[in-house]
Amino acid sequence: MALISKDIVRCFALAWVIAVVPGLGAAEKPITFVNDIVPVLTKAGCNSGACHAKAGGGQNGFELSLLGFESADDYEHIVLEARGRRLNYGNPEQSLFLLKASGQVPHGGGTRLPATSAGYGAIREWIRAGAPKDPAGVPGLAALEVIPSKAVLARGAKQPLKAVARFTDGSVRDVTEVALFESNDRAMAEVSDAGVVAVADLPGKVSVMVRYRGRVAVFNAAVPLGAPVGTLPPAKNFIDTAVFMNLKELGIPPSPVCDDATFLRRVSLDIAGRLPTEAETKAFLADTAADKRDRWIDELLRSPDYADFFAGKWTAVLKNRRDDASDLAANFAFHAWVRDSLLANKPYDQFVRELLAATGTVLGNPPVAWYKRVKEPKDQIEDVAQLFLGVRMQCAQCHHHPFERWSQDDYYSLAAFFAQVGRKPSGTRDEDLIFHKRGVATATNMKSRAALKPAAFGDPMPAIAPDEDPRLRLADWMKSPTNPFFAKALVNRYWKHFFQRGLIEPEDDIRDSNPPSNPELLAALESHFVKSGFDLKDLVRTIARSNAYQLSATPNSHNVGDRQNYSRYYPRRLPAEVLLDAIDQLAETRTDFANLPAGTRAVALPDNSYNRSSPFLRVFGRPEGQSVCECERVQSSSLAQSLHLVNAPDIKGKLASAGGRAERLAKDARPAEERVKELYRAAFAREPKAEELKTALAYLAETRLTAAGKPVDPQRAARENWQDLMWALISAKEFLFNH
Repeated sequence: MALISKDIVRCFALAWVIAVVPGLGAAEKPITFVNDIVPVLTKAGCNSGACHAKAGGGQNGFELSLLGFESADDYEHIVLEARGRRLNYGNPEQSLFLLKASGQVPHGGGTRLPATSAGYGAIREWIRAGAPKDPAGVPGLAALEVIPSKAVLARGAKQPLKAVARFTDGSVRDVTEVALFESNDRAMAEVSDAGVVAVADLPGKVSVMVRYRGRVAVFNAAVPLGAPVGTLPPAKNFIDTAVFMNLKELGIPPSPVCDDATFLRRVSLDIAGRLPTEAETKAFLADTAADKRDRWIDELLRSPDYADFFAGKWTAVLKNRRDDASDLAANFAFHAWVRDSLLANKPYDQFVRELLAATGTVLGNPPVAWYKRVKEPKDQIEDVAQLFLGVRMQCAQCHHHPFERWSQDDYYSLAAFFAQVGRKPSGTRDEDLIFHKRGVATATNMKSRAALKPAAFGDPMPAIAPDEDPRLRLADWMKSPTNPFFAKALVNRYWKHFFQRGLIEPEDDIRDSNPPSNPELLAALESHFVKSGFDLKDLVRTIARSNAYQLSATPNSHNVGDRQNYSRYYPRRLPAEVLLDAIDQLAETRTDFANLPAGTRAVALPDNSYNRSSPFLRVFGRPEGQSVCECERVQSSSLAQSLHLVNAPDIKGKLASAGGRAERLAKDARPAEERVKELYRAAFAREPKAEELKTALAYLAETRLTAAGKPVDPQRAARENWQDLMWALISAKEFLFNH
């Protein structure tokens, strides 16, 4: 049987409507497919990625574009596909399209459009009109607004929202009924299909995304706790001003500034990835100068430990991983380049420029190693966008970004910057030479087949000569003071490093529909970073010097539930490498790693290969360098970690190591009280409390017995008692967490 052509189906539909529903064309405001029908399908979830917009052909033979971004294709699928059997023009209620959506016939997605709903009625009338295709003059969507755009709401309050669409013909329309509403934090606020926001009991900032067609508007609400704030810590810089002002507006009293011991341990772990030594702790606690905290921050930033620690963070997200033995030299060279850049405090924009525009071989120009791991232009632009701009572009390769304004053209225009990257074998085995191929840079949109020139997120780029490397233009665009992504992405990433939670969360998902919890603070950080000349050490120094960073982790009765306003320090588990080094430092032992000098710290490891030889690093979640997302690092605790601390051979070996701290303390002639104090200073950067000291001394004085009930040799008993005490300290939350 021959297929029915599209034109025959359309003509039959129009003829049927003219015969059965005369006079319908005289309607004052005809329903349009793009402005009336597609939004109904979006709100009902029909064109979501889990339903008929599912990748690979939709659902059960019916395909729609994601969120209706390809409305012309959707029209074809609904009206003309399957020989037009989805619509019944003479009896619209009997259309398969409506029968399934309303749950009147079996439908895997259940009831999406009840027969009494306005959306059902709109589709029914559109079908009754012959399911007309939109004429060329249908007005486009110029802007979407939400009214109100922001509000201060009491806990438990409700706020109705109105979505208003402004069209290119100047008309304005209330589209609340067909707009999609979504809360960014359902623990703080829920929003109904009708756009009514219901605030819960948690104070803070919450946002609601409003979507209509391809546009997004955001409603921002402040939910004050309303507690008396009292006297705030003094503002040491603009960070404190922004944080404390926000807390005052919300009525959330902050915790007090932490004591010296807590600060010393916290900042040493956060900047240098290590515990302060026992000698450093004694000196710092004895220092009475008012500026000792600032001086210690500067000392840490001058140390190679800072460069080691942050190089590990950067090389992980830059995918410096070793897949086989041939990667060894490249990995070492790349890690050394990153570390030396940080140690020399190379400006961040220069660091990124050298990476993106790298040419040559790894041994001659180490940043070329990035191209060894990230070979395809699509992978290059996705990694660059997410890591350096905080924009997740992966979705836009196949369809319009579901949460942003980025289209496939934006995706491939960005890919065009890397289109002229060439590679050829070098004189070294398994080593490519990276070079810029002369020619016009373009990338082909895989759907439209259009050849697109380089453009950065819609910003037009002046013509690029065939002999000019487009990647340099991209680097120039990135460092521009007017760039809304580059500096913001970095300061947000570093803020999360020090505060556990980004001002925008996740830290690499910056978009209009994911607003910051404190926009004034983020803008101030961004401006400060640009004005500093993209100075990374200055950024770290500014954050660490603030009283906001130096607040105690102990909550008060008002801020115990606060997780987004930085009213206190949020404790977090030590990273795998830092914890391994901390145990070695406390036990006075070392972990040896292949191809590295004896005494190399775990935070200084150049790549992921050492995870395979270290059960500790594997169990505690050191990342493998497979992703640009820092979420690859395991931050949660597990039973395997607890068991490892309890009975793993490597932990037992460190505690019982010949020449280690336990053996040294057992032989030490000083009073036991002094030795216990040393141990506490080494583990926690503080003196033991009176009760802790009493308990420790009582345990050390106990007589150990053999299985036969006889006393153990005194020297052996002393050594084992000190080992047990050390084991108790490294198993404590105070040791395992930065707080």
